[in-house]
Amino acid sequence: MTSLWLDRTPIETDTLSVDRCDDVIVGAGLTGLMTALLLSRSGRSVVVLEARQVGAVTTGNTTGKLSLLQGTKLSSMLEHQSRRVVSAYLEANREGQQWLLQFCADHDVPVQTRDAVTYAADGAAGLRQARREHDAASTLGLPVRWERELPVPFPHTGATVLPDQAQFDSMDVLASLTAQVRAHGGLVVEESRVVGVSKVGTPTVTLQNGSTVRGQTIVLATGTPILDRGLYFAKLAPLRSYALAFDHPSPPELMMMGTGSPSRSIRDAPSADGSSKLLIGGEGHSVGRVRSEADHYDRLRAWTDEFYPGSVETHAWSAQDYSPPDGVPFVGTLPLGGGHIYLATGYDKWGMTNAVAAGLDLTGQILGDAPTWAKRMRRRLIRPRSAVELGRMNAEVGVALTLGLAKAEFHASPVDFPHEGKGDVGQKAGIPIGKSTVEGQSCAVVALCTHLGGVLKWNDGEKSWDCPLHGSRFSPEGEVLEGPATKSLRRAATSD
Repeated sequence: MTSLWLDRTPIETDTLSVDRCDDVIVGAGLTGLMTALLLSRSGRSVVVLEARQVGAVTTGNTTGKLSLLQGTKLSSMLEHQSRRVVSAYLEANREGQQWLLQFCADHDVPVQTRDAVTYAADGAAGLRQARREHDAASTLGLPVRWERELPVPFPHTGATVLPDQAQFDSMDVLASLTAQVRAHGGLVVEESRVVGVSKVGTPTVTLQNGSTVRGQTIVLATGTPILDRGLYFAKLAPLRSYALAFDHPSPPELMMMGTGSPSRSIRDAPSADGSSKLLIGGEGHSVGRVRSEADHYDRLRAWTDEFYPGSVETHAWSAQDYSPPDGVPFVGTLPLGGGHIYLATGYDKWGMTNAVAAGLDLTGQILGDAPTWAKRMRRRLIRPRSAVELGRMNAEVGVALTLGLAKAEFHASPVDFPHEGKGDVGQKAGIPIGKSTVEGQSCAVVALCTHLGGVLKWNDGEKSWDCPLHGSRFSPEGEVLEGPATKSLRRAATSD
């Protein structure tokens, strides 16, 4: 499945022609490319290493909303953090938003101005959530207004509205960032998976093909860190959500996010020929912990068919995000990295503003001039409510590990391969074996995550092996797609 944004001609990139530089950026999404551009503008030599293609993971699969009103984010953060920290978060996002808008204006990247909306779908609970977000946004200084009715065909009981926010095609942004990094002397190299980073002597990254690149600093812009130093995999909840694009004659010119669960994300997507698509998203869940991912696509389809009849589906995709227990991203130096390895993670589905804010923060730290709001966010304390949330997250990981082992133990690996598009896990000689058939190709792998050994689950929506522990994902053949894992799955023998 391909997102609306990734359905395009490839972006021009480079081959790896150096083995040392000032800064190695791991990951060519918005965080990595924006950080690379700022560092290369300062005169530093920069290499960006991307495991697959530019935008292959979260940025290329986002809904592309550049907004300071972020669902129920602000009211939720105020339950977990001080007003000082939440104000710093909002300031960071505002600066990130303004930087990216100026970049788009300077480089002719199309941007549409839209009102951002957090609406209550129905019921008293959803209305209370929308009202809390309205009050939180207002007290933090955002010029929100309350609306009882919106020009949309689906039920709602009220909404808070923030005018003059923005939306775009995220790959337009990455294409322009890539071009600018290269224009300033940086290299952007695709198909270059980093599998390790050494901190002995000059920091050195090792690629899957065995080659190395040295840099004074290493920046991990990989969604979740691919190094376990600091245990960030245990401080983040990996979340998967879904999106569909439709041809529709009159999608609402609003950026909307519903309260409650399941939530719905709605926006339009204008194209150069004057037509516009309807984008519907939502149906989020923890990675690898649902019976059927395909069902989540179907529920979005059913909702769209009910309220926007006649819509013709053109694209379907999903994205993965990482949620910290208090809602505040982690940006800074990686523990046990000698002060030379940096990371940015935990955007909680709001990466368009947070990724740019992280890039500004990372660049400031590397060059010695971090923003004041960044320092306030890094000084945050783990409050009791956040500690409880962290404990809950890791308890769920323990349950997922136990259930996965038990299911594999009591389910023998089938002799035959499953039908087209299917995957199954069973034990053979005490080892979980995953068998799948995709596009006529059958494959068997050892269904244990190469990160921490979680038993993998077949994702029937994306045709992948997903780890319910910390969100690593693998192709049917076992190649790493995303998450903290860096090693491929082992192939399994298919004969008895």
